[in-house]
Amino acid sequence: MKMVIAIVHDKDSARLSDALVEQDFRATKLATTGGFLKEGNTTFMMGIPQERLDDLMDVIQSNCSSRDQMITPISPMGGHADSYIPYPVEVQVGGATVFVLPIEGFHQF
Repeated sequence: MKMVIAIVHDKDSARLSDALVEQDFRATKLATTGGFLKEGNTTFMMGIPQERLDDLMDVIQSNCSSRDQMITPISPMGGHADSYIPYPVEVQVGGATVFVLPIEGFHQF
């Protein structure tokens, strides 16, 4: 058994959730916030058999795409805010960050 934790952008969340149900993967869905951009993410936690891992990774990869987005950074804390001029910067958002962990036990009641 494996524990898969997939952190995806909110814009990819609904599409991934539908694909997981369609492919018969059960998931717990949590609303999370990214630490860098302070934007919404969705974290999916799934316990799956080792032999379905490749199928799950294909579903995640095909439903979570990265894209470029312009953002305006927030002002630095503790600095001189009056001299801070924020310039928009292009960053890559979306896609998925996936952790795969070994599971010692898995029970469903």
